[in-house]
Amino acid sequence: MEAQQFKTRISKEGLKSTRQRAKIIDVFLNSTGHKNLAQIYAQVARMDPKIGYTTVYRTLKLLTRLGLAAQRKFADGETRYEPTQEGTHHDHLICLGCGKIVEFEDEVLESLQNRIAQQNGFHILQHRMELYGYCNSCGRKKPSLRRKD
Repeated sequence: MEAQQFKTRISKEGLKSTRQRAKIIDVFLNSTGHKNLAQIYAQVARMDPKIGYTTVYRTLKLLTRLGLAAQRKFADGETRYEPTQEGTHHDHLICLGCGKIVEFEDEVLESLQNRIAQQNGFHILQHRMELYGYCNSCGRKKPSLRRKD
């Protein structure tokens, strides 16, 4: 999503495209990974200290409501945000050791999910797959997770 798409989308909703919202969306779109509110606010505050925490929060809520951002809550309970693009989908691997989040896409897996839904007469509107475990770095630190060949 680009800033112009955001402006177009919120104007359709009858909302204003303010300078503060533009700065927040710029920071959000140009950040990587899954950021929590405090992390996004810290980046925005470095750019413009006059923008308040509540303004960042409300803008993220607006982006989520408009389908331009996804709100994610993983096992740690922390709410994180990530930009979304229409027609795309990915799932997540989450390390319980260091908190690393890896996004992945797999057409075979998506096809299998659709086939299972179809076989059961079920129409999927949305789904979320989160796989929890340990990344290679954290797995090497835990003797109980090492493979015993």
